[in-house]
Amino acid sequence: MERVPALDEPLKKSLGPATAKVMAEALDLHTVGDLLHHYPRRYAERGELTTLADLPLDEHVTVVAQVADARVLTFNGAKGRGQRLEVTITDGSGRLQLVFFGKGVHKPHKDLLPGTRAMFAGKVSLFNRRLQLAHPSYELLRGDGDEAVDTWAGALIPIYPATTKMESWKIAKAVDAVLPGAVDAVDPLPPALREGRGLAELPDALRKIHRPRTKADIADARERLKWDEAFVLQVALARRRHADTQLPAVPRRPTPDGILDAFDARLPFTLTDGQRKVSAEIFDDLATDHPMHRLLQGEVGSGKTMVALRAMLAVVDAGGQAAMLAPTEVLAQQHHRSITEMMGELAEGGMLGGAERATKVVLLTGSMGAAARRQALLDLVTGEAGLVIGTHALIEDKVQFHDLGLVVVDEQHRFGVEQRDALRGKGKQPPHLLVMTATPIPRTVAMTVFGDLETSVLDQLPAGRSPIASHVVPAADKPHFLARAWERVREEVGNGHQAYVVCPRIGDEEDQKKKAKASAEDEAEKRPPLAVLDIAEQLRTGPLVGLRIAVLHGRMHPDDKDDVMRRFAAGDLDVLVATTVIEVGVNVPNATAMVIMDADRFGVSQLHQLRGRVGRGSAAGLCLLVSEMPEAAPARQRLNAVASTLDGFELSRIDLEQRREGDVLGQAQSGVRSSLRVLTVIDDEEVITAAREEATALVLADPDLTAHPGLRTALDALLSEEREEYLEKG
Repeated sequence: MERVPALDEPLKKSLGPATAKVMAEALDLHTVGDLLHHYPRRYAERGELTTLADLPLDEHVTVVAQVADARVLTFNGAKGRGQRLEVTITDGSGRLQLVFFGKGVHKPHKDLLPGTRAMFAGKVSLFNRRLQLAHPSYELLRGDGDEAVDTWAGALIPIYPATTKMESWKIAKAVDAVLPGAVDAVDPLPPALREGRGLAELPDALRKIHRPRTKADIADARERLKWDEAFVLQVALARRRHADTQLPAVPRRPTPDGILDAFDARLPFTLTDGQRKVSAEIFDDLATDHPMHRLLQGEVGSGKTMVALRAMLAVVDAGGQAAMLAPTEVLAQQHHRSITEMMGELAEGGMLGGAERATKVVLLTGSMGAAARRQALLDLVTGEAGLVIGTHALIEDKVQFHDLGLVVVDEQHRFGVEQRDALRGKGKQPPHLLVMTATPIPRTVAMTVFGDLETSVLDQLPAGRSPIASHVVPAADKPHFLARAWERVREEVGNGHQAYVVCPRIGDEEDQKKKAKASAEDEAEKRPPLAVLDIAEQLRTGPLVGLRIAVLHGRMHPDDKDDVMRRFAAGDLDVLVATTVIEVGVNVPNATAMVIMDADRFGVSQLHQLRGRVGRGSAAGLCLLVSEMPEAAPARQRLNAVASTLDGFELSRIDLEQRREGDVLGQAQSGVRSSLRVLTVIDDEEVITAAREEATALVLADPDLTAHPGLRTALDALLSEEREEYLEKG
């Protein structure tokens, strides 16, 4: 089918090359469709004035306000006498200063008379402790009879996401130029779906969102455009799921009285109901003749590794091999150590004293010695090793498996798409795939981001786990709180326990080089983030003098890292000062306290992950979040949220609400602009759920979308080749 040009037409054809160039560079808008899907951020009403009190510092804003007064001041500068125009604008409650200098004074002085209403756009800055806009652009809003305001004849003025080079009203004029062409836009929603749900047609929705006459117009348009975003995305995911069901896979059913039964018999505890339920879902998937694609998400410490290990043993029972991919060497070694300990003689296949049904558990990392590596590769290719745990070293070409039946990816978000795909490509037929994450994901996000995976949730903690108390330590406001934090660490060590101290940075010469190249954002910070090496030294000679302190960070030699972790796990160290290398999977039940320095430098889910390293035994856990941020700062609100709940799902909602919604599709991984503009994955659960059902039914009936050319076109626009591959491999 020939592509319909209405929305695909390049902007330079409609707007001219100069405007099109600025649109592309400043806003990443290239086609008529891009521009028409650049929706207003909000709408100002004719008689309504914007609240000036809560404008964000250092951001580009557009405000609608009235001039209260204007005065020209003369001053003596370096180049002689100069003029400055100061204009005060008001919204009836707050006031904001505008300043114009030099030759730029005359026109605004003539235009901005007291009582004049206008839209002003510029960057909010601070001068003499007051907010101001320096040299803002403006557009006067005169009475309806005036020609200059024909554009704004509607009662609702659209305010667009804008930049210094392309103000909101210029975007509005560009939209006016292309909006009439939208009548030819091909509708991606099938007519039956649209009519069945009472949704507006696409050209109508675009007109209503850009040029609404009433608030009801905006609501109609948003309802319709949310469906576009949810439905097209869910169709892409449903097609992936459908394609996966067409792939062949070897069913892997555990044999009775095999290694899995022997393992279960030697467990010193009973599995939680949640672990049993999720294991049953996984075993059902493994028994089918197309590959399992399952996401296992669970709270920190809910026993995901145990569930994954039982699935791996079931595959070994069925004659296959299972591989676990971990994001760091520390974590791979930790998994290898804990799995071989849990399995005991069952992990000693082919060795003297190994159990009859035993297998070999092999570790494969990039830093292994040549001899150990050769042996590991040999064990994999002959099938001697049923289980392998490794880092991305597992993906290298040299690594061959005898019969790879299951791939378990731990901490999915740490791996690039290509890495996961390369490991899946090592099976004779596509292996089953189990993806694990300890970052809880709200249900709608799972349906949107991991929509091609079936989801299992572990939300029950194993018996014997202790609660973790979390507190914010305001180091700048109340320095004695920080002194008390170190006393608490001493008390925990005095009671026979251990502690972590986490810092955002390593700190050494190499760090100095990085600091020199620091971004403007870092330069704005009063000081660089606290560093492991500095804090460890301060603690050794200061508040924790006499305790056994060691450091752990990513630039240490792998053998040294492993040695430190072993000593800490064995109880030979009291305090471990580390970077976030301890964030996932590290399991030392005797560690009960954690102090996170510069906690405001970490994300919500990262703090939750870190905190999950304590309270893993029978003694209560304590997590202290140290920050120098003032109480009113958003970063402190974030820390208060983390301290107030241990519910990872609740925290992930907070995290998502604070981040830009559009980032949810993993823009960094897909290399494509986010597709979410009006759909919010937190609030629009009903739309997403319904869209998923509709999409699944449609794809089942017509996998190639032959009967839906408009939908096919919209899908092509959403899925540039990179994104299609991203969804395919995710």
